[in-house]
Amino acid sequence: MRTAATVVVAGLLPLTVPAAEAAEAQEVAPTVLPIEAAVAALESADESRTGYSRSSFKHWTAGDNPTDGCNTRQEVLIAEATIAPEVGSRCTITGGTWFSYYDEVTVEGARGLDIDHMVPLAEAWDSGASAWTAARREAYANDQGQASSLVAVTARTNRSKSDQDPAEWLPPAPSALCRYGAEWTATKLRWNLSIDAEEKTALLDIASSCDGTTVTYTPAP
Repeated sequence: MRTAATVVVAGLLPLTVPAAEAAEAQEVAPTVLPIEAAVAALESADESRTGYSRSSFKHWTAGDNPTDGCNTRQEVLIAEATIAPEVGSRCTITGGTWFSYYDEVTVEGARGLDIDHMVPLAEAWDSGASAWTAARREAYANDQGQASSLVAVTARTNRSKSDQDPAEWLPPAPSALCRYGAEWTATKLRWNLSIDAEEKTALLDIASSCDGTTVTYTPAP
């Protein structure tokens, strides 16, 4: 989950959320399920990558606050910093520290980080996003409404993962396994994405070793 941090901002307006939107967000109670029950709640279906293009998912747009000068990627970096960076004009990020939970690496400075789509864009396409509108795919690719959807990790682990699902790739740190399985499942439930047979087997195998782990999600708007 994202770590709260105080951000030093030079010459920028603070992040604000309109009162009506904040009230609406407070009214949506998240669903919390044991991880095994959460995996069982996912619809099973075959996958197809026919027609996929990364450009079908417009991402790193103006972010949740179009007035702050930061794009989605930069907003996620700021939100997930364990030691806040300084944020200058045009959202130039200087300094700061992050913890990449995939490989238990502490990273100083944002240059060594990627923002990982928990469920990669190609996997989302395979699992139901091919039928979405372009606007919904854009919303998915920039989703900050659930902290587990986008995560700051070392570039090497993100690129090792690529577009693979848990049957094909898991984080190298053993301590990351339960969290990763829960966050993958939460993202699929949030966006009503399906899982294939191999993916389900892998997730249930994770769940069997993660007694007491829960999955928390809210349906995407």
